Amino acid sequence: MTTAVRTLYKNPAGSSRTLLDTKAVLLVGGLGTRLRSVVPSMPKALAPIGNKSFLELLIRQLHSQGLHRFVMCTGYLADQIEEQFGDGRHWNVSIEYSREQNPMGTAGAIKLAERYLNDGSDFLVMNGDSFVQANFPQLLHFHGEHDGVVTILAVEVSNASRYGTLQVGHHGRVTGFLEKTGRDTSGVINAGAYVFSHAVLQHIPEGQVSLERTLFPRLLDQGVYALQQQEELFIDIGTPEDYDRAQKLRQSLDDAVPSEWRDK
Repeated sequence: MTTAVRTLYKNPAGSSRTLLDTKAVLLVGGLGTRLRSVVPSMPKALAPIGNKSFLELLIRQLHSQGLHRFVMCTGYLADQIEEQFGDGRHWNVSIEYSREQNPMGTAGAIKLAERYLNDGSDFLVMNGDSFVQANFPQLLHFHGEHDGVVTILAVEVSNASRYGTLQVGHHGRVTGFLEKTGRDTSGVINAGAYVFSHAVLQHIPEGQVSLERTLFPRLLDQGVYALQQQEELFIDIGTPEDYDRAQKLRQSLDDAVPSEWRDK
């Protein structure tokens, strides 16, 4: 058992937990309309990177750091994801599925999955179309040490034109969100990985709701924090251009997963 698996962190409710107790919610239900010109017949998360799907890389990365309980929020072409990953036993993980019948947005999908998150504990959330070389035990520990409801994993990128940026104040507290400008300037961005306290679920209304545009701005008074890590490797595959870049970086993506997990 690795050190990561034994890592203890403080839950905001006050209890101590290990990574083995923590669920990871993977948002894999998006329509992926911008990517359909190159990946026309499968969900974006199943887009192949070399001989593995992008989603498999995420699962391998998380498992190698001690997380093995997953909730996949599916939607568009959900059958393909469920058929490929099943209950997760091939990767020595457990997978549950929360399938939306109509697009619900990133926050709406998490609200729909609430029945799988009923133990009152905090949980990890990840976009299914972005990969960041991150230290997830550190992210969970940071969240437990701060009196907030959401912690965002943040990276600084040299070109933030495609992204909204974060305004971060003292002790990592997020003070605001800036819309993307389209200008080729550097900035601190949301890397698509978060820790949520269970109380966040009470703030998500029913229906179609966005994390970035709706929920996070509403939670600023409750305490939203950002943990900024060095940009060793960050990529999303939301456009054909970035998907092509992921193919060129596929060895780097694979290398970001510890060697003992690459061939399983």
